Amino acid sequence: MYPPLRRLMSALIPLTVSALALTAAPALAEATGQGFSVMTPASSVASRSDRRPNAGGLYDAVAQATFISWSGKAADTYVQAYDHRKKTWTAPKLIAAGESDSHNYPTMIQAADGHLLIFRGMHNTRTVISRSPKAHSLDGTWTETEVPEGDAASYPMPVKTVDGTLFLFYRETTNQLDPKAPSDFRPMKYIVSKDNGKTWKNSVQLTGNPWAFGSNNRADHMDEIYVGQLRYQPESGRIQFSYTLAGGGPTQHKHDVYHRNVYYASFSTKNLHFYSAAGRDLGTQIDDPEQEQYLKVLETPLELPGALKSPDYILQVGSQSDGKPFVTWFQFDAAGSPKDFAGAWNGKTWDVRQVASGLRLREIEPLGLGVWRVYATRDNQPNIETFRLVNGRTWTPESVITTPKPVQRVEVIAGFRDPARILATGASTARDVSVADGDIYVAGAPSPWWAGR
Repeated sequence: MYPPLRRLMSALIPLTVSALALTAAPALAEATGQGFSVMTPASSVASRSDRRPNAGGLYDAVAQATFISWSGKAADTYVQAYDHRKKTWTAPKLIAAGESDSHNYPTMIQAADGHLLIFRGMHNTRTVISRSPKAHSLDGTWTETEVPEGDAASYPMPVKTVDGTLFLFYRETTNQLDPKAPSDFRPMKYIVSKDNGKTWKNSVQLTGNPWAFGSNNRADHMDEIYVGQLRYQPESGRIQFSYTLAGGGPTQHKHDVYHRNVYYASFSTKNLHFYSAAGRDLGTQIDDPEQEQYLKVLETPLELPGALKSPDYILQVGSQSDGKPFVTWFQFDAAGSPKDFAGAWNGKTWDVRQVASGLRLREIEPLGLGVWRVYATRDNQPNIETFRLVNGRTWTPESVITTPKPVQRVEVIAGFRDPARILATGASTARDVSVADGDIYVAGAPSPWWAGR
């Protein structure tokens, strides 16, 4: 090489390496979990909420906006939008009354016609849907419709499939419809819409079965289902579920006195059949013998909620790199401190192990190849801690997302676009929903300077 050319290459190589390093910086932040930015769309507005980590917000590519929903004072439903071009938030918009019940939280998806739908199971009474008047927008006066097919509902969990079909899973409080039914008989059902939420059919009409999964004759009366999380898999058309049981115990029929056990099941949105982790076809209804024989991840003692070895209401579900499922949850030790667990299906049995201590596991985010980011909090402390969980087995601390005040709920925003990756609802200082002093946070990796140009 001629000396002038050598000198030119020597000068260019460092510049090229520097340019590559700058280009790789956002990817590096994503890979390590460092550098989360935090926005506060609304301050001192959130009440205590029982919302599961499902359908709190979504990104709309047409509007280039992120839409979020949350529970304010009296559990009223509010929405907000983040404009990714202007990098601004709209003011909170009141959509519907929550009737001062923390169970009446909103869940939100976008129908195939672009309209936003907010679902509320009005704690043991009815399913209510609010619909935006304009596609790809929060603007205007929303309409509200009660869905009789989803009567006596709590804990709505909506899913939109790749063909636009809408599924809404919910738990039925059966004695609200049949006074002779025990108070601790509360099975899971679902409703389905093929016209963007305008009309619905329920699982009884579609399958002829009295419920989708649950039981009504256990000797311990643990006939209440608490689904911790569901997760839709577009590539297979399956919905994964992680859940636990509650009930009055063997001597009484009372609601949510005892908890026990961890379970996993999947559901085909194509043929409406349920399946075990081993692939066993359980048909269109799961009953207790099938649940106990094929779906149990972990047997735990009959315990009061919050007692030793009692699983929490919130569990997470995901897939390993080979497609096999895993479940995460936390239990409590004798001192009332959380102990954190993961159970991974190995093809024959569940490998269950403790992975951490002192954390309330809030949500998990798929990063690919069996790697998941876990979002967790510590009681009465600010900040969200993140961890890497590989194939439901290997646990590694990752980063800390700094928040001014404690957080009660974390949800990955559907189809997210950074910097709006997760919605974190700040913890209220009181259990009474008349007190609404929690912040609303949205966090994500900072957008590079060229984003949106």
